[in-house]
Amino acid sequence: MSGQLERGPVRTTHADVLLASVGERGVLCDFYDEEGSNTYRDLIQDADGTPEAREFATRVGPVPGPVLELAAGTGRLTFPFLELGWEVTALELSAPVVDGFRMRLAEAPADLRDRCTVVQADMSAFSVDRRFGAAVISSGSVNELDEAGRQGLYASVREHLEPGGKFLLSLALSEVAESQPPERRQELPGQSGRLYVLHVSVQPAEETQDITIYPADETADPFVVCTHRRRLVPADRIVRELLRAGFDVIARTPFASGASGRAGHEDMLLVEAVKQEGAIPAAR
Repeated sequence: MSGQLERGPVRTTHADVLLASVGERGVLCDFYDEEGSNTYRDLIQDADGTPEAREFATRVGPVPGPVLELAAGTGRLTFPFLELGWEVTALELSAPVVDGFRMRLAEAPADLRDRCTVVQADMSAFSVDRRFGAAVISSGSVNELDEAGRQGLYASVREHLEPGGKFLLSLALSEVAESQPPERRQELPGQSGRLYVLHVSVQPAEETQDITIYPADETADPFVVCTHRRRLVPADRIVRELLRAGFDVIARTPFASGASGRAGHEDMLLVEAVKQEGAIPAAR
C-alpha cells in the first residue's frame, strides 16, 4: 500500500460552500488527478525552480553522474537540472502529471530530452534498474507521505544510491502546524492568464493542511474546484528519521527559494545526507 495520502478530492468546508454556490457548473477534483491536471499545468508548469535547483547544484556538483529526482511533477526542477548538464531520472506517481511532463519534454531541445528518463512510480516504494550518485526531492513532496511512506522512501533511496551517495532534500523552515495561520487566501496567476484563488486551512491536531484552488472568475463554466490534503512535517523530524534510516546528515543549509516574494528571505532548508555503509542502524 502506498504511504501517500489517499488520492481523490477532499471535501473541504470551503469547497462545499463554493460548490453549493455554483450549482451544476461545479466540478470537484484532486489537484493531481485527470480533471485537475489542466489547473495543475496552468499553475505549476512554468513555476521557476531555478533558485532551488541551483541550491541543489552547489551540493551535488556542476555536472554529476546520473541523478534521481523524486516527485518530479512536470519538471519545475528537472528542466533547470538538465540545463545545467545533468543526466536525470525523473520519477513521478500521477499519470496525468507524467503525461504533462512528457509533452513538455517532447518540445524541449534534443540534448535535454536525451539526458532525461521519466519513470511513473511511487516514491515510497520504487525500483529502477540503475544506481545514482545523488537523489533529490523538492520542498513539500516528502509531506505527501505518512510515516510508513517516508520510511519506504528512505529505504528505496538508500537501495538506489552508490556507496557514499548523497540524498538531498529541500524542506520548508516553517513546516510546523502550530506555526501556520489557521486560514489564508491568495490569488495566483496561471500561465494562460487565468486567475485562481488558493485557500489553505490548517488542522494543527492532525498536522495537515487542506488546500482548495478554484477560479477567481465566479462565472467560470465549468467551475473547477481542486482540493488536496497535505501533511505538515517539521524539518527536525525528517532529519531524525534520516538518521534512523541509515543516513549521516552532514549539512543543513537555509536558503531563499524566492517563493515568498521577499528578497533574501531564507524560507527553505536544504538537508544534505550521505548513505551510511554497512547495516542500517537500529531505530533509536
